[in-house]
Amino acid sequence: MAKIHEYLSSLTDNPYFGAGAGLAGLGIGLSVLRKSSIIANAVIRRNCFISLEITNSDPAYPWLLNYINRHSRRQTRHLTVNTFVRQGESGKTDTAFRFLPGQGTHYFFYQGFPVLVERQRENQSIQKDGFRTPFETVTLRTFGFDATFLQRMLQKATDEELSHAETGMVIYHAVGPEWRRFGPPRRKRPLDSIVLDAGISDKIFNDLREFLNSSKWYTDRGVPYRRGYLLYGPPGCGKSSFISGIASQLGYSVCMVSLSERTLDDDRLNHLLNTAPPNSIVLLEDVDAAFHSREDHPSLKAAYEGMTRVTLSGLLNAIDGVACAEERILFMTTNYVERLDPALIRPGRIDVKEYFGNCTDYMIGQMFARFYRDEQQQLATEELTQEFVAAVRRLSCDVSAAQIQGHLLKNKFDPLSAIHNASDIVAKS
Repeated sequence: MAKIHEYLSSLTDNPYFGAGAGLAGLGIGLSVLRKSSIIANAVIRRNCFISLEITNSDPAYPWLLNYINRHSRRQTRHLTVNTFVRQGESGKTDTAFRFLPGQGTHYFFYQGFPVLVERQRENQSIQKDGFRTPFETVTLRTFGFDATFLQRMLQKATDEELSHAETGMVIYHAVGPEWRRFGPPRRKRPLDSIVLDAGISDKIFNDLREFLNSSKWYTDRGVPYRRGYLLYGPPGCGKSSFISGIASQLGYSVCMVSLSERTLDDDRLNHLLNTAPPNSIVLLEDVDAAFHSREDHPSLKAAYEGMTRVTLSGLLNAIDGVACAEERILFMTTNYVERLDPALIRPGRIDVKEYFGNCTDYMIGQMFARFYRDEQQQLATEELTQEFVAAVRRLSCDVSAAQIQGHLLKNKFDPLSAIHNASDIVAKS
């Protein structure tokens, strides 16, 4: 034992051994420290940070990147660009650019908290919109314990993007037994741009909105979840325009059916009315043209001979027969409500009837004020508006909204000419 003690003492007195042992101990210590830091980092990242990963196969991927780029305190300096090209048949080309944070690491602040953004591009590719594109991921990380923090940010980015998205009103028409889009989406028309007599627009829109929010009420009481509207009155009084405004306001499409189409029969009409696309309004325009009494108008009999194969009973069954679909909104328009069979417009088939008449003083004034409204110059003063209303009333005849609009369009930059030449409304109509 003494010899062993002497041997160890001699090693400790050896400067070479002491230096080596010190280096070894330092290496072990650094190794332990490194492993400890890795473990500590993993524990902290797992328990003290929240993260959200999204790939470019998800529709919200560009929305999130766009949101980050818009709302960072200082916009990211490393960007990527997506170019959108739209070329018309005539050769005119329009382009638009979207700038997004580029590959790598970025920082931004959301609700006062710093968020780390890591955008990575992988070697593999995915199929997207008919093209092969590199697979990408974006990972968001921030300090905290509430995982819904990043979820709320994603929802905010989605809501903001969709609120700025330019959408149009889609028109469908019947081709054979199916609905097909008719041309490109139309520009949405604001509901308040259609001037009607006081209260009409609000009455119909509020009724329709209440219907859309009452699905459970109808189901609980066993009432068919359908709603029918009849708009009647002279031509050019805003019936079709109002339906376009309603559809635009609700974000609905419009499915148009012409009952005078020669190839349309009862079976095809029944199929079409009950297979309309979701979130759509079915529109039957000028329904009287197919069903008014020929006996009362013998001179028209030849003109309507063979014009349609749809029968009145076929239309009634298509509207509320046994096989009718639920959750349907039906609008009919007519210029001659007295020609319609009472069975067609009874409650259950038509729930709301509204008269669209020629222009009242209120409507004339509203249209004039809307055309010449100028927030800076205030051209459409009350005095000018009343002068125009009086000028129209001196015509001693009823005028439609279409006639007033046509006249104002001819004088869209000169309200005084619109007033002085009011007689042109009926002279050239």
